[in-house]
Amino acid sequence: MRQLSTVEINKVKLLTENSVELTLIEPTETGLEKSIMDATGPVRNYLREKNLHDYDAQKQGPENKIQIAANLITGEGLISSIASLYRPVTKNGDPRIWFKGLANYAEANDILGIFEFEKVLYVVNITKLGLKKMLDAKRTNPLQELVREINKVSNEVADELLIKLRKIAAQGFVPALLNADTAIGRTLEHLLGIPMNSAKTPDYKGIELKSARENKGTRKGLFAKTPNWELSKFKSRTEILDTFGYWEKGVFRLYNTIRATGRNAQGLILRTDYEQDYLFENSDRKEIGDFLTWELEVLKNALAVKHKETFWIKAQSKHEDGNEYFLFKSAEHTKGPLLNQFGLLIDMGAITLDYPIKRLADGSVVDKGCNFKLKPNALNLLFPPSKAYSLLS
Repeated sequence: MRQLSTVEINKVKLLTENSVELTLIEPTETGLEKSIMDATGPVRNYLREKNLHDYDAQKQGPENKIQIAANLITGEGLISSIASLYRPVTKNGDPRIWFKGLANYAEANDILGIFEFEKVLYVVNITKLGLKKMLDAKRTNPLQELVREINKVSNEVADELLIKLRKIAAQGFVPALLNADTAIGRTLEHLLGIPMNSAKTPDYKGIELKSARENKGTRKGLFAKTPNWELSKFKSRTEILDTFGYWEKGVFRLYNTIRATGRNAQGLILRTDYEQDYLFENSDRKEIGDFLTWELEVLKNALAVKHKETFWIKAQSKHEDGNEYFLFKSAEHTKGPLLNQFGLLIDMGAITLDYPIKRLADGSVVDKGCNFKLKPNALNLLFPPSKAYSLLS
C-alpha cells in the first residue's frame, strides 16, 4: 500500500480517536476493472481477530467463497454491499476480497478503511470523504451513529480497567512481588488478578498493559519478533552471539541495541528497504553485510495485534528495608497504532531493536528475544492522541 498523505493520516487518527479500529486497503486500477483486491496481511489479520474469517482455513475455488454483509459509507448514507472473501484456484490461492459496488464508490489508489460492527463490514473512503465534517454534523448521519455505538462498546472495558487501577492506587505504596526490573509489571498483574503467562496476546480483556517506574527514561517495549530465518543469512541466535559477542564479567554475551541512525559498538545498524518491504540488520563487515531479515508487513501486524489498545502506566518507586514499593499514579490510554509510521520511526531512530543473548557455563545460550522498543518521548508519533488519567484523583 502507498504512503498515506498527511490529510489521510489525520482522518485515520480521527477514527481511531473515536474508538474505530480499522484496517486499510488500496484498490488498484486493474483491481477495480476486474472486481478483485488482494486481501493483504493487515486485512487478513483484522478479519481473523474479529472472528469473521480465517483465510488459512479456507479452501481454494469459487465453491468455498464466503460472503459477509457490508455497507459502503457515503456523505448521504449507506450503500448496501456484500463482501466476498475467497481463494482462487490459480496463483497459489492468494487471498482475495471484493465489495459489491466498489467500482462506483472508489477510484484507483484511494485509501479505504474497513471496520466491523455487529458482524457487518463497513467501508469508508478515507481519501474522498470529509470525515470530520460528517462526525461534527448537527444532522445525524450513519457514520456518526456508527461511531457513537462503537465508542460506547469500546469504552466499557477501558472504564472497568480504570476503576480497578484507581482502587489499586488508593492502597498507596504496595510491596513489589519480586526483586527484579520486571517487578512492576508482575506486581500490577497480580493486583489485577491476571495470571502469569508468556502469551503474546494483550493482558486485560484485549487491553495491553505496559508499566514503568516514574522518571525512568527507559524506552517503551512494543513487541518481540524473531527474524525470518529463511530469508536471513544467519540462521540462529547462536550464530549471532558467536559472531558479534564479547566477554564481560566472565560471561560471553551480546547485549545489543541497534538503530537505523548509526552503527553501534559491534558495527551493527538497521536498514529499511521499502522496495522489498524488508527490515535488515546490517554489519559493517563486508563479508557479512545484511545478515538478519524481517518482513515489514509482519512487524506492522505484530504491532497492530499487540497494541490495538494499551494502557501505559507509571508508578513511583521507593526502597525501604531492602524491598521495593510502588505507588501507581497515572495511565495513558492509546488506541490504533499508525502502522504506516512504523518504518519512518525506525529510520528516525525512534524505534530501536534489542536482543540480549548470553552463553552460560554449561554452554547453553539464554536468549530473551528480539525486542522492538520506542523512545519514551515518541508515543505521539506512533499513536493518535491519547487520553491521560491520574489514578490518584
